[in-house]
Amino acid sequence: MVTKKRREPPQVRKRGGSFAFLWRADMPYKPKRPCSFPGCGRLTDGRFCDEHRQAAELQYNQYLRDSDTNKRYGRAWKKIRARFLLRHPLCEQCRSEGRLTAAEEVHHRLPLANGGTNDQDNLMALCKSCHSKITIGSTNSRQNSHAK
Repeated sequence: MVTKKRREPPQVRKRGGSFAFLWRADMPYKPKRPCSFPGCGRLTDGRFCDEHRQAAELQYNQYLRDSDTNKRYGRAWKKIRARFLLRHPLCEQCRSEGRLTAAEEVHHRLPLANGGTNDQDNLMALCKSCHSKITIGSTNSRQNSHAK
């Protein structure tokens, strides 16, 4: 006879007049969705399943990304990025605003296309949200300068 493991309800702790729910670590954040690769129906947390993630990245790099970008962000950049994130695990923008958020991306203060380098003083550890805000802001300022 096979017994099913009973799912425990979340723990509730009363904190200063309000209730705080403490979810267990093994609970998913959102439901899994099918892999976006044509013909694959495996459920995944991201856009592609593990089997098709690398194939999708190769296709993107080969057909959708320009060759100059591929040259700038190759194997050497991945090593620099990983090393920098180990040394700077928190988002610099969030930390300056008093929040502690894990850094997921590395931003060039002066973009490589504008003569920037991969030196430590030109790099900035950011969370995805802050990196998107900075990237959109710099893209908009470039578009506005071209319109004048």
